[in-house]
Amino acid sequence: MRLGVLDIGSNTGHLLVVDAHGGAAPLPAYSYKEPLRLAEHLVPAGPDEGAVSETGIEALTDFTAQALQVAEDKGCEEILAFATSAVRDSANADAVLEHVHERTGQRIEVLSGEDEARLTFLAVRRWFGWSAGRLAVFDIGGGSLEIAGGADEAPDVAWSLPLGAARLARTHFARGPVDEDTVRALRKEIRTEIARDAGHLLRIGPPDHAAATSKTFRSLARICGAAPSSEGPLVPRVLPLADLREWIPKLVDMEDEALAELPGVSASRTHQLVPGALVAEACMDIFGLEALEICPWALREGVILEKLDQLSVLG
Repeated sequence: MRLGVLDIGSNTGHLLVVDAHGGAAPLPAYSYKEPLRLAEHLVPAGPDEGAVSETGIEALTDFTAQALQVAEDKGCEEILAFATSAVRDSANADAVLEHVHERTGQRIEVLSGEDEARLTFLAVRRWFGWSAGRLAVFDIGGGSLEIAGGADEAPDVAWSLPLGAARLARTHFARGPVDEDTVRALRKEIRTEIARDAGHLLRIGPPDHAAATSKTFRSLARICGAAPSSEGPLVPRVLPLADLREWIPKLVDMEDEALAELPGVSASRTHQLVPGALVAEACMDIFGLEALEICPWALREGVILEKLDQLSVLG
């Protein structure tokens, strides 16, 4: 069957059209995306603080309408639509989703942070298989960090933290050039937040395999020498902690123009690179990991796989 997966993230709206059936890997057929940057369209102060702005709501609505047209043109028989932390954490989430539904006819499900971590874990488990053993998975999005771990297809532990790269860039780096004190304060905040619940993962035992997903991790791995995306998804890609530590001071000192020239970095996300790098470094350091292997499958694939599993059971 041909499915359309409509992913409303904190940075990007992404429609992925896939050909999927039970027992086979979902085959991407078409991709349509726009940089919505909803995490940066939240009202910063006043009576509507924390709400998605009118500009953000209209951008989301227009994108959804266009994505539905693309899905129809590509022959999708079903749309799986979901939103993550930018909508989930907004003060007017229900109103935003109702506006989109009234204008487009499409209902969008809001995933909880735990479900986001769980579905991402499912995708990574299916990608690496049972040979990965006990698996730990990390996903840095625009609004949140998801962590999950376990030995089965469903994780033993899965949780979400408000440590997305776009969120941290907005709250800590919005006032201009980044200085050493700002970076140190952010580093401390990130590590305190992750360490508070680190025991959830650590007490179930050290992972046999540690993996990461998301644009942030892919960009950092590419900067540290991983193969470009043009070489395909089957090429192993790794983000080593030692290399990342060497790069972080350089990234802090670089202007946006120089950051945008780095391999794997898009100009629209340069302001998120340092916060994302600090989160990635903290994850590896706190959980005692020397490296993370980059997984090309993530939340969208997890949503597809769960849907196929449900269809198999119903069949």
